[in-house]
Amino acid sequence: MEDRERHGRESYFVVGEGLLGVGDDARPAFTSMSADLRAFRFSRLGPTGRQPGEPARRRIAAAMTRDARKRDSAIPAGYTYLGQFVDHDLTFDRSRLGDDRTVPIADLVQGRSPSLDLDALYGLGPSLSPGFYADDGVHLRRGTTIPVPGDPGTGRAHPGFDVPRRAGGAPRIPDPRNDENLAVAQIHAAFIRFHNRVVDVLAADGVPEAARFEAARTAVVKHYQWMLRTDFLPRIVRPGIVDAVFGGGRKVFEVAPPPGDPPTMPVEFSVAAYRAGHSMVRSAYDWNRIFDDGSGTLDLLFTFSGTGGDLGGEARLISSWIADLRRLFDFDEHGEHPELRPVVRGRSRLNMARRIDTLLADPLAHLPAGSTGGPEARPARRNLAFRNLTRARMLRLATGQQMAALMRSRGVDVRTLTAERILEGNGGARLDALNAAQRAALARDTPLWFYVLREAELAGGRLSGVGGRLVAETFHRAMEGSAISILGDPGFTPALGVVPGRFGMTDLLLFAAEGREELLNPLG
Repeated sequence: MEDRERHGRESYFVVGEGLLGVGDDARPAFTSMSADLRAFRFSRLGPTGRQPGEPARRRIAAAMTRDARKRDSAIPAGYTYLGQFVDHDLTFDRSRLGDDRTVPIADLVQGRSPSLDLDALYGLGPSLSPGFYADDGVHLRRGTTIPVPGDPGTGRAHPGFDVPRRAGGAPRIPDPRNDENLAVAQIHAAFIRFHNRVVDVLAADGVPEAARFEAARTAVVKHYQWMLRTDFLPRIVRPGIVDAVFGGGRKVFEVAPPPGDPPTMPVEFSVAAYRAGHSMVRSAYDWNRIFDDGSGTLDLLFTFSGTGGDLGGEARLISSWIADLRRLFDFDEHGEHPELRPVVRGRSRLNMARRIDTLLADPLAHLPAGSTGGPEARPARRNLAFRNLTRARMLRLATGQQMAALMRSRGVDVRTLTAERILEGNGGARLDALNAAQRAALARDTPLWFYVLREAELAGGRLSGVGGRLVAETFHRAMEGSAISILGDPGFTPALGVVPGRFGMTDLLLFAAEGREELLNPLG
């Protein structure tokens, strides 16, 4: 869920179209065969579509970032940033291969394909990306927080509760985007702890050291994919759609790829459908017992990161900003862990994500200059909604209506939203500021991102129809195309959860924390 253009991409290599830049008049650019081989490959599912002009985009974006009526969802807020972590696993960042080592072409292509294989955590493994690993080449490096005076919790360093860093605070992880806000950085740190705990358990079980890394990575990736399939996806996509895709196969995206062919990334997913997560972002969080009662504001979550901010002027995260994970994920969802409920002064401190709809939190209307790549002459260009709509125009993305028609032609039961539903919605963006011509154009040729959000808004806050199918099929293909895949191992059953056969994000975090509350909430 890339929410800041500086850390997004500046060009898209679209299969069959060449390299598309991000100017307002995006034109194909000729590239060498060598450059094409090394390019992260995007694809286009639908036709090119008509997009609103700048005046209409400004008005739509302004309507989408008026937050007065924004509602909470039933999804714990941590899934917002888990979704961002997954996005960085699916989409490529050049820094991942930014050293001078010779990389085999097979590893290069696999490392640049949108597979759900945790390459944003592992890079290319300890032999080709040794800087991300401890001296034993099996454990991942971890970061340690800086003590700050105050109390016993903040007054000491906490090993493992920051991402590893270089001198000056830059993250020492395969994808620096996982440090562009504190929430996604804390999730990355938790995945490091998860991998390292799996390594330790395998060592205790007698797995030979030479086989330990690959055994750990295989276990971690399969449990991760299981969690995405059974926990994450059904929260953001209508479960019936997820079941239909994973049970009956894909109908729209790379339906019968040649064996071994790496997946591509559909621009309709990356530039529209998966950006639905932007609407889940809160303006503020009850972050931990120190930054409570909404004082964990969104701007501070950017500040106390190394890629999106400056860590408050420090070289590492300070201890007072460690997340209380009990406030981001519901560990008592199944009634098994009442002791992990985050209750303070009689009130639950569990943060909920905002509803997936056509409204975004107020701060996303005014991104800081640093997050947009430099000073912007026009305030509209610092509005995240405007930037998303403009990126779709750059790529001439299909409209929602075009994608609905395409899906019906492939046998998917999808209805096209009526003009009334597009314009009126259900408690989302009010489009009163658009003139009659702009409203008619929006109802006829709806930008895919807005269309997907309107679908979710009308479906109670889950992706449905076009958006749900795009997300479920892209995830399915990304798992199918991974070298480690639960789809290629139908007998796999997760073994690391609290309940045999069940493994969600809270199971992952509990396993990483050895079941200890003090490792889920180090500050008490």
